[in-house]
Amino acid sequence: MDQALVVEDWSRRYADRIDTWRLPSSKIKQDELALRYAKDGYTLLEALYTPASPAWLRELPAVQTLWIVLVQNYTRTPGGGARLRIRRRERDEDGGDGLPPGPIRLASPYDTDARWSAKRDMFWNGFKLHVSKTCHPQADGDRPARPNIITNVATTASTLPDTKALEPIHQALDRRRLLLPNRHYLDSGYPSAELIVGSAKAYGVALITPVLLDTSRQAKAQEGFAAHDFIIDWDNQQAVCPAGKTSTTWNDVIQEGVAKTVVSFAALDCIPCPSKDQCTSARSNRRQLSLQPRELTEAIQAARAHQQTGDFNRDYPLRAGIEGTIRQATHTTGLRRARYRGLAKIHLDHTTSATALNLIRIAAWWNGHPLDRANHSHLARLQLSLVA
Repeated sequence: MDQALVVEDWSRRYADRIDTWRLPSSKIKQDELALRYAKDGYTLLEALYTPASPAWLRELPAVQTLWIVLVQNYTRTPGGGARLRIRRRERDEDGGDGLPPGPIRLASPYDTDARWSAKRDMFWNGFKLHVSKTCHPQADGDRPARPNIITNVATTASTLPDTKALEPIHQALDRRRLLLPNRHYLDSGYPSAELIVGSAKAYGVALITPVLLDTSRQAKAQEGFAAHDFIIDWDNQQAVCPAGKTSTTWNDVIQEGVAKTVVSFAALDCIPCPSKDQCTSARSNRRQLSLQPRELTEAIQAARAHQQTGDFNRDYPLRAGIEGTIRQATHTTGLRRARYRGLAKIHLDHTTSATALNLIRIAAWWNGHPLDRANHSHLARLQLSLVA
């Protein structure tokens, strides 16, 4: 292709920066435009990787980003003659969209740290913010003995599970020589059996949080026998089912890199059992249990039992304080929208915003003014943001 024609064509197509308001109205034309962009991108890369091009051009971050975006979103297959056919990645036989996993997929060429993520009905492109704060209880009409302030902010990729963020948060508090809480109130996205045991051992921190319930078929249906209905004798390495039958095998295995104990019952005991339909539908006609190590199993069972008690229901509402803090942060400092690009700069923004909130909270506590949790008008929020 003549270079002059390429430059003339590109000068028309890329003279103005594209946005969602200028996209073609029809889906067919949008797809055609996306393929046109891909062909232009590969044309540019081919020119940059010719021997005549300076090597330093290929090392530019923008060139590397372009190469990754094209590889992640398009495929090139042999076409007619020496030409390659460019196609958008499509759904595969397993129902996937053909794209790389979320943690490594670039969501924007302008911010290579941002990622698409989803949580229940929320879908966003960006990061996650984890806020830790003190939770001194407040009696009616009295202020707490100390102001409740933010002690740590952690900014992570939006695709990082909350369970992976908790240990670094404890490490950060410990590294900065801050007094870790004896009781750490969390939502249900953070805990796991490993974290419940590990936090208590390493830092002396008890996790006060609703843990996820048993996800087995029997537990979900709330009929039949779930794992917690079996008596586990760890010392003698055997289990007893609700019908009084004892397991026949006890095997320590590794499943997907995780240590488990698989307990099996005899088919001769399970087949004639009148409760078999409530217990198992396995083709082997016998019940099996897959257990975590003893310490983890007992910890998660104790947590599930505790969250059903009145003491837990009276204690856990103390965590509502962090929800108020997050709401104050989003309304006062606008933390739901990233002002900068890159994880490091976003974290700096989160840190400075938390500092501003702490100053507001300390001033309110010092002067005996309760924090206002009422809805604010746009002008009131503007005033708060100027103060922050």
